[in-house]
Amino acid sequence: MNNLNNQQKGSLLAFIAVMFITPDSLFIRLSNIDTWGMLFYRGAIPFVVVLTGLLFFYKNNFLKALLGVGYPGIFYVLSFSICNITFIISIQNTNVANTLIMIAMAPMISAILGAIFLKELPDKKTWIAIIITFISVTYIFYDSVQLGNIMGDIFGLITSFGLAVNAILVRYAKDRDLVPSAVIGKLCVAIFAFFFVESFDLIGNDLIIIPLMCVMCVALPFVLVTIAPRFITAAEVNLFFLLEVILGPIWVWMVIKEQPSIETIQGGVVIILAIAIHSFMSLKKNTN
Repeated sequence: MNNLNNQQKGSLLAFIAVMFITPDSLFIRLSNIDTWGMLFYRGAIPFVVVLTGLLFFYKNNFLKALLGVGYPGIFYVLSFSICNITFIISIQNTNVANTLIMIAMAPMISAILGAIFLKELPDKKTWIAIIITFISVTYIFYDSVQLGNIMGDIFGLITSFGLAVNAILVRYAKDRDLVPSAVIGKLCVAIFAFFFVESFDLIGNDLIIIPLMCVMCVALPFVLVTIAPRFITAAEVNLFFLLEVILGPIWVWMVIKEQPSIETIQGGVVIILAIAIHSFMSLKKNTN
């Protein structure tokens, strides 16, 4: 990693993070636990795993690192916790397609917030990639989008805004380690979900699926995505996460034979090409 420039480091971290996240939809489909139980474990297990890693990494300096997050870290805890919770509420109260399209707005919101608060004006190729990917996501889910419950749609928009704010905060405080803030955020999510869980029992395959999902698809990616905006803009980080729109259904198709729609395949190819071309051009520009 030391031999890479910032663009390469940030792009690599964001790409690895999204590759770990892509099987998330599959694990959710394979599990039998209720929604709030899943949210509890998706908060509690990553909290324990990453906290253990941070204690090992910082040793006696962990408390210093935790207090060193400052005001950006406090805001990150709030934003991180809220968008984790609002995502579940959105899914529960509107169509999945509506939620995903709202979340696809995150790169656009990141670009706007970055321009306003960080004075980082996205270049032309980033705006083009954002617009192309947003249109592609809308195309993929066009037939599925319905007039859902307005509350669910609003919470989907809050989730998208929260994802953008998260990346902006990390970018703003790139000289600080905000991973401790994300750990506290996961604890807050687990505490909130605790009061709504009907059963904490993990039965059958859930004994394997839930811990595997929480470590591989939640704990590892959230560490990487908390670090990535230190090196590349918030909008670029969130662009990578649109890869889940196409790669997630492919995992489901491969394992449980639920074939994605032709719109998913067509739109997904466009998304992958747009992000690949954008990343290639950015890397090439930064190596010249």
